[in-house]
This record gives sequence, C-alpha cells and structure tokens, in this order.
Amino acid sequence: MTETFAIEPPAFDPATGIARFGYRVNELRFTETLAFPPGGDAEAARSPAFLKLLSLAALVLGVSYYKLRAPTRIEVAFPLTARERAFALDVYENGLGEFYARNSLKRFGLIEIEAAEASGERPAPPVLAGRALLPIGGGKDSLVSEQLLEAAGLDFTPFAVNPKGPILGSIDRIGRPALYVQRTLDPEMIRLGKEPGYYNGHVPSTAINSMIAALTALLFSYNAIILSNERSASEGNVEFDGREANHQHSKSLDFERLIAEVLGDATGGALGYFSLLRPYSEARIAALFARVRRFDQVFSSCNENFKLAGHAGPLWCGKCPKCHFVFLIFAPVMDKARLISIFGQDLLAQPNHERSFRELTGLAGQKPWECVGEIEEAAACLHALTRHPDWADEPIVSMLKPDLLTQYGSQRLDDALAELMIDSPEHLIPRDIFERVAPHAL
Repeated sequence: MTETFAIEPPAFDPATGIARFGYRVNELRFTETLAFPPGGDAEAARSPAFLKLLSLAALVLGVSYYKLRAPTRIEVAFPLTARERAFALDVYENGLGEFYARNSLKRFGLIEIEAAEASGERPAPPVLAGRALLPIGGGKDSLVSEQLLEAAGLDFTPFAVNPKGPILGSIDRIGRPALYVQRTLDPEMIRLGKEPGYYNGHVPSTAINSMIAALTALLFSYNAIILSNERSASEGNVEFDGREANHQHSKSLDFERLIAEVLGDATGGALGYFSLLRPYSEARIAALFARVRRFDQVFSSCNENFKLAGHAGPLWCGKCPKCHFVFLIFAPVMDKARLISIFGQDLLAQPNHERSFRELTGLAGQKPWECVGEIEEAAACLHALTRHPDWADEPIVSMLKPDLLTQYGSQRLDDALAELMIDSPEHLIPRDIFERVAPHAL
C-alpha cells in the first residue's frame, strides 16, 4: 500500500483563540494547536483572507508530522491555487532538504500533492493598521532590525512563538509590549520521532513561524511581517539528490519571494513580508550590533538554547559552530574584553575548537548544518584577525593562518572583507521603508 500524508481542514475558535490542525500519516492521526493571545478581532477571524491563511498554515506546520515517514504522496483536504501548490512543494522539498540529506532520503521530484484546484481569485483585502510584527529570535539579527526600526521611527511590535530564554530577555530590553503565540506539537509525534521505523530531523522553522505570524497579523491588525534574514542565508550546505540542500532554505531570498507572493495573494495584497537585513552580510550585521551594548548580556545565537526541552544553562555553550561563527564575526569589530564578557570565555584561545573553525572557513569538511554565514565570509573575518593586535597570536588564528593563505591568498581575502561591507541591492524591502532605514545603517 502506498504511504500517504494527509492534511485535514484546520479550525479556529475566535472565542478561545485556539487554532487546531489535524494530520494523518498512514493510519496515525495527530493534532497540533496554536494558542493566540486574547484580544484578537473575531470579525477578522471569519474573513476569507484569514481562512485562507489558516489553510496555508496547515500546509506548512504539517512538515513536523510528514517527516515521520516522509511519503511521496501528500493529500490536502482543501483547494490550492497553482502558486500555493508550488509553495507547498517548495516547503516539502527544499524546506526539508537538510532532513533528506541527513537521512539519505531521495524525495526531490518525487513528491505529489493531491488537492482540488482553487480559483486563484484574491479575497478582498482586509483593512490593516500601518505597523509591523517583528519576530524576535533572541539572536543578534532581530535585535539589529529592532535598532534600525526604532531609529527610523517605524511602528512595530515584537513577536515570538513559544518564547523562552534569550527571546524573553531580549524583548524585556526592547521594552515594548509583545505578542506571543503558544504552539503545542502533538506529543505522540515527538515520541514516535525517537522510535525505530520513524524519521526525525530539521524542519523549516522560519517558514512555520512566518505562517503563525501571518495569522497573528490579521487577528491584531498589522500590515507587515519584518524578518531579519541576511544575504548569506541563501548559501547552501551540500549537494544532495541533484540539488543544493540548505539548512537555512526558509531564510533564503528565493523562499522569501515565494512566501511574500503567497501571503500577498491570500490577503488581497494587504500583508507585506520582507527581511530588513537582506542587503547585509553577517559581518556587516555584527558591526551594526556592536554599536550598542544594551543586549550584550541577554542575547544568544546558540542553538543549544532552543531545544524542545527548553532553555537551561548559559546563553552560549561555546562548543557549537554557531557560537564559533558569531564569536569570529564579532572579533574584528568588538572590543576583546567586551566579547569575552558576552561569551564568558575566549573561543579563539582553545585549540580543541580547531576542526569547527576549519569547517566554517572552508579548510575542512562541509559547511556546518547551522545558521552560519558564507564560507568565504568566515575566512575573510579570520584573515582580518591575523592582522589584529588583540587576536593575531590566539591559538586558533595562528593555527589556521598558513592554510588560510595557501587556500585563498591574501588579496582574495582582502577583497572579500571589503565586499562584506558593501550592501546588496537584492532585497524585497519596500522603497519607503528602505529609504527611512538606510541612513541609520551607515
């Protein structure tokens, strides 16, 4: 019998603010819930635009259940337009690219989505207030977006799904009222993911949280969702099954275009979606972050803080590639004592981290399965440290310097470092917002 993943019609109760999403993997049934904060507009919840977004959210949230068996047949119990079908296919193929690669599953070009054809007619646009939801992830990127929006005088509200640890600490420092949504995964799915015969792995969390943000935007009247994805998110990790697998696919510019179009169609053009940091490199973002100190002791980009079990322990583990990369890009632009104070240790003084820094800079292995910058970007930042009086004699810097120069050459690394500070014109930021924000990023 052909294995099947089924996505059932979702439901939302305006009285309780609870949305329910049903899924079936062969004969196994699952239910996921979203609990929205009180005060949502019940009339907005009955609008065609919201109901369309609810269906699209069901599509995207379903990846968490689909991956248990990853069948090639997906049955959708509600109509889809051609663009929505293409969007869903991108989520289930490229969004799960890392999952397939790490589980050696070949699915590209094989997945079939069975759904009735929707007309494609746009619903009437809801009237939304001219303000933005700003998802806060607890790391440096969304806090740089916060700084730029604040400086430009743009109205925004911090937003998070299942906030904890660095997210709550960062939002407390932002000092604005926030909107939080509680996402509850079916516990049976979590249990099965650890059992023999079932798969587990990475899902496109940015895509998931973006759909939850879109529902929140309509319930509470926001006309934009502003992400904080940088240009390096578009670089993949490995070639697998005939295409590039990218840990950060749902942060990439290609995905941003897809989801922006789908959200625009679903809301009659009323809801915008773009990344404020898309023109910038990770190194440029690090330089912008370094200009203020108020988040130094509350932010964290370490993924050890975002496991299902919740936040526990220090903000930075100091052992993972994400910690190493963030330390590396801050080192050229931040006072040494300040950086060590943030991390609680000097990560460039520990020779046991050598392999991780070699992978980050392209001197060994593959790009880590983490939200880290481009390989040449990391190499250029390390090269800058070889000439920095505070860092040149650190064990990691001195150990990698000879191989770095042999592989890349000094001129190429100098050119790369200069290019990192040049903003890319490839972005989807509306012109009026770009013109208000750009002066504050100089």
